[in-house]
Amino acid sequence: MSVIEAFAPLQTSASVLNDVHSGLNRTRVAEVARPATIAAARSLIANRAQARQPLAMMGARHSMGGQQFLSDGMVVDTAALNRIETFDDQRGPVVVEAGIRWPALLDWLQRNPANRGHWTVRQKQTGGDDFSLGGSIAANVHGRGLGLAPLVDDIEWIEVIDAQGRRRQLSREQEAERFGLVVGGYGLFGLISRVCLRLIPDQTLEREVSLVRAADLMTKFDQAMARGCRYGDFQFAVDPESPDFLDMGILSCYRPVPGNPTERPLAMGSAGFRHLLHLAHVDKSRAFAEYADYYLSSNGQRYPLVAQHSGVYLDGYHVDIDHALGHCGSEMISELYVPRPEFARFMGLAAESLRQHRADPIYGTVRLIERDAVTALAWAREPWACIVFNLHIEHRGNGPLEAAAAFRGLIDCALDCGGSFYLTYHRWARPEQLEAAHPTLRAVLARKRELDPHGIFQSDWYRHLQRCL
Repeated sequence: MSVIEAFAPLQTSASVLNDVHSGLNRTRVAEVARPATIAAARSLIANRAQARQPLAMMGARHSMGGQQFLSDGMVVDTAALNRIETFDDQRGPVVVEAGIRWPALLDWLQRNPANRGHWTVRQKQTGGDDFSLGGSIAANVHGRGLGLAPLVDDIEWIEVIDAQGRRRQLSREQEAERFGLVVGGYGLFGLISRVCLRLIPDQTLEREVSLVRAADLMTKFDQAMARGCRYGDFQFAVDPESPDFLDMGILSCYRPVPGNPTERPLAMGSAGFRHLLHLAHVDKSRAFAEYADYYLSSNGQRYPLVAQHSGVYLDGYHVDIDHALGHCGSEMISELYVPRPEFARFMGLAAESLRQHRADPIYGTVRLIERDAVTALAWAREPWACIVFNLHIEHRGNGPLEAAAAFRGLIDCALDCGGSFYLTYHRWARPEQLEAAHPTLRAVLARKRELDPHGIFQSDWYRHLQRCL
């Protein structure tokens, strides 16, 4: 079989790609390759390496910083690399191809009669389910876990195809340095082809809900963890005209309890989320009030662990909102990190900055993260409070430029509090912000050039960093 025959299909004409969420990364690429097997992916990369031709990898296209696109180059779509290979019902690990999406894995675990131990994942990204595992590992995502480090802690080993087209199995014991470069390396150190993911037994979780002020939040999180809560987050008010802006929020924590879940636990469906998203654009205080009423009404309800992982993401939700607002727009995300004792001060600075920039926040949440001691480009360098902002951006006129200024303002607030920010949600950080927040960045990029001297694995995000630093 020839290399070309190994792809099903192989698209060789120019294509225009974009990210799913913000729609602000319209990128013309020379070709999109869709390998049907890991062997085909290895052959492709080996051939590109021999020809010294770069490529990028993409999974579900949710990333917004350009790390999955390569202008005028090749992009490898990993969607067909989605097989579940082995599952250990005694210990819990599952081995899968890294192009598989989280919903497919969770569904398989729930339906598989061999899963007698009722194993499930410990954490995944929240806010969206249809991400590839390889993309989540490359970004080293986190969920709403309490007392948990990022996803790297749930990975037993990975297989990666390197810049020479070789398949390597990596773990904390086997090529540990390269393991720490690939996980959280945003695709710069190889294509993640397979993963052995650690699982935990499913649990029944009781939801505990209260309204909390920012000044009290870290204490409330500590108290929840002392009661045994394993998951939790805080969703804050986003109306700049309200005195509750970035202060009042809904604290929801989840504690393992014996017994079965509530027979029909309260759950908001797609229609409810669509309604709240519309309100968040036109009447933010009402949106928060309705959301708070909903969550408070679910206090004490019991849910399976898998339900805590899954959420509602409405594909194309902004079309109806665009009609209502009279312009084309979307939301852009950024995540800021601050030492927990600095959280309340950060929220005050952020509120002032967002008002000054006349930003349009749609949604925001706070989670906790523990230190990541494994990855080379660790965003979780210490136990942070993690603050996520979704800002509405008008695509016309100066909308993107104004949003960029607002996000740079938030980064300054985090840095002022001794914090950091997530590298790849956008490419709007100033060079000095990049270096202040990510002190290992230059060293990691230098190591990338050593391991990939011909620059086989690239992306628009990587090229941006090369111009900046």
